[in-house]
Amino acid sequence: MSISPNSPRDNSAATSSRRWRDLLLLAALFLLVVIGLGGLAAATGWEETKAALARVTPGEIGILLFLSLANYLGRSLRWHLFARRLGLRTRLAQNIRHFLGGFAMSVTPGRVGELVRMRWIRRETGWSFERTAPLVLVDRAADLSAMALLLAAALALSTTGVSGGVPVAILALVAAFAATRPALLRSIGDVAHRMTGRRMPRLFARVRRASRSLETFTSPRTVAAATALGAIGWFAEGYAFHLLLIWMGAEVELWVAVGIFIFATLAGGLTGAPGGLGGAEAAMVALLSIQGVPLEIAVPATLIIRVTTLWFAILIGIIVFPFAERQSKKAWNELEGN
Repeated sequence: MSISPNSPRDNSAATSSRRWRDLLLLAALFLLVVIGLGGLAAATGWEETKAALARVTPGEIGILLFLSLANYLGRSLRWHLFARRLGLRTRLAQNIRHFLGGFAMSVTPGRVGELVRMRWIRRETGWSFERTAPLVLVDRAADLSAMALLLAAALALSTTGVSGGVPVAILALVAAFAATRPALLRSIGDVAHRMTGRRMPRLFARVRRASRSLETFTSPRTVAAATALGAIGWFAEGYAFHLLLIWMGAEVELWVAVGIFIFATLAGGLTGAPGGLGGAEAAMVALLSIQGVPLEIAVPATLIIRVTTLWFAILIGIIVFPFAERQSKKAWNELEGN
């Protein structure tokens, strides 16, 4: 059967070209971050920075990567939960493949490249984009909720607090609330439709359908499970940051380290830069300095934690992406042949 007359097969040459372009973009962005942090390291003294880096053993790097992997797998389970609640009959392994493969596009502006997950779902199930779009929205909202709660906990439980943490935590909670309130989203769509002189009726009809789909995710059990999975995952990475600082000789208490990590991640996202690059690193170094951590530790600690979190996720995504593409194309061919 034909799933959609306006869903052509991807041109393999164009797809390959885009992949190389994205890889070059990734390399360029990573190089810019390294150059920026390298400049700070040079200003503080290379010998001190190298000494701090030497304190971290390969085994300890392995622990950091393991904690990051725990975050990715926990959020993959949450994606599976959302997919099943939406009514998709996709398997656990299938949903994990979609979620991890989307990490390859994490550094696209606003992370819109992660919408590739919707393409894979369309090919494998025949579901249109507007039917699966709520997955992206509710997944991002669940991250915001979990991170805002962790930041609030860090502010409450740490003895020194996190500078600027309160407004960021409030903003994240407000954004998460708005993104998961179907009636509010529908009202925003209706107001925008009227402001455009009721142009683009198809677009706003899709917004209304997407808002109705969000009602699927508002049950207390779903919200509680999603929040728990997200909070555990992000706490694992915050705990990794705490361990890293201790190993490098900086006595930073657990909840301060968690708060700094979450704040920097959220602040980087608010800049709109791909993957929060630049903003997250700057916030992390600045907050560590406020806590009295010398730059010769703050700079390499920031570099290591970003490599073992953001860039490790991107590496996993790059590995999984081609497999996810092949599996989705195979499923699409089978659907078209039936």
